[in-house]
Amino acid sequence: MPPTLATVAALPQLGLRSLTGPLPDAPVVWVAVSELEDPTPFLEGGELVLTTGMRLTPANAAAYVSRLVGRGVAGLGFAVGVIHEDVPAELLAAARGQGLVLLEVPRPTPFIAIGKAVSRMLAAEWYEDVTRAFQAQRELTRAALAGPGALVTRLARLLGGWALLLDASGAVQHAEPAGAGGRADALAPELARLRRRPGRGGPAASVALAGPDDHIAVQRIGLGGRPRGFLAVGTDTPLPPAAHTIVGAAVALLTLQSETPRTGRELRASLAALLLGRPGEAPSAPRGPVRVLACTGGTAVLDALESDPAGARCLALPLGGHSAVIVPAELSGTVAALLTGPVGVSDPASGDLAAALRQAEEALAAAGRAKRDVLHYSELPGQGVLGLLEPGLAHAFADTLLAPLRQEGLVETARAYVAANGQGEAAARALGVHRHTLRTRMRKVAGLLGRDPDDPAVRAELWFALAITSKQGDGIGHRGDSQSGPPGLA
Repeated sequence: MPPTLATVAALPQLGLRSLTGPLPDAPVVWVAVSELEDPTPFLEGGELVLTTGMRLTPANAAAYVSRLVGRGVAGLGFAVGVIHEDVPAELLAAARGQGLVLLEVPRPTPFIAIGKAVSRMLAAEWYEDVTRAFQAQRELTRAALAGPGALVTRLARLLGGWALLLDASGAVQHAEPAGAGGRADALAPELARLRRRPGRGGPAASVALAGPDDHIAVQRIGLGGRPRGFLAVGTDTPLPPAAHTIVGAAVALLTLQSETPRTGRELRASLAALLLGRPGEAPSAPRGPVRVLACTGGTAVLDALESDPAGARCLALPLGGHSAVIVPAELSGTVAALLTGPVGVSDPASGDLAAALRQAEEALAAAGRAKRDVLHYSELPGQGVLGLLEPGLAHAFADTLLAPLRQEGLVETARAYVAANGQGEAAARALGVHRHTLRTRMRKVAGLLGRDPDDPAVRAELWFALAITSKQGDGIGHRGDSQSGPPGLA
């Protein structure tokens, strides 16, 4: 959701003051500065309009307010001390009479400061939406390992509503909760529309239905031609953009599960892609602990694996410039010997293997620099220290230290800051955010930890906690973050 008018007005650095009473929770979608007598042709609704009242007169104040209200703006900010020393009485009376929020903007506050503040809030909200959507996609990917039913159950819980998987005829395959299956008959007309081919009078991929307390989206599953099934989801309120992204990911996974790879190699590659956080399908998951091997080469790697019995138990995926191979832990040495060139080997892992892929890629890069044939992640500088710790106590320490950061979605911010050895510019670049955004987040990190991350001892503890979590493979590892050794303590 965009920031509300109350949130914007509460920013102390802006000094805004409401002249029309308590502020509503109206969302502010943008800030528009205009001195036009009628700015509404250039507005979409939801804006906080800012003006100095250059063209405002006692005679046109009421009509000006009426046009803004009719356009559905979030509110009006009026700068005092520029054209008018105070907000004109006629404007204030019209705003109160017509229900328009009127904010007084003090002379020292430039309009651009308000625009920047709202822009930062919108950017932060967008980043949080993207982060939530990414985390949800990973949860759906893991659920897909257990089959379509588990995926549908996870999707319904992520959306806070219901989800229904239907086959091509409209019969219920999975429903979450179980009572959602009763909605299938009512959806039959919509399924008929989705069965039509694109360009023949029907929508190509989805149908949206809206009622007073029920918002439903139905999407077809399958690649072109006749659909292989349908996914329907419903919530009490309209789905926000991030939720549409999550539903789209579920449809993609169900579509990939419905399509049969043509060869055994394609099947193994698609499963490897899913486990490594790439789009793919997974009819089953490997059992027991595994390691991820990263090596140079593409199809030659696949040929080498298929020529050996041990390779038949592996899953490989070319990643452009190098390949990733998922190997049963006990066979990692045997399989590494089949591969040419430097090989990076992760620590043992299970479940989500994205963190193990990162470890293998870091070890591969280090092996190339050191001209080593095979290099394990545990051999990288700093990783051996973690092996000296008692696992139970180490994980308890990491979970306790990082728990408040996980709740606020700040683990990756802390990871980037530690990896950059406390250098804000470098950390901001790694995260793809502005340095001021990073500074704000790090102040929040400091408040949650109750300690200063610029203290080398605190950064060292954070590094240990993040490295332990990465070794544990709990899925919050961030590809591209550096954890090759503890931060400088000098």
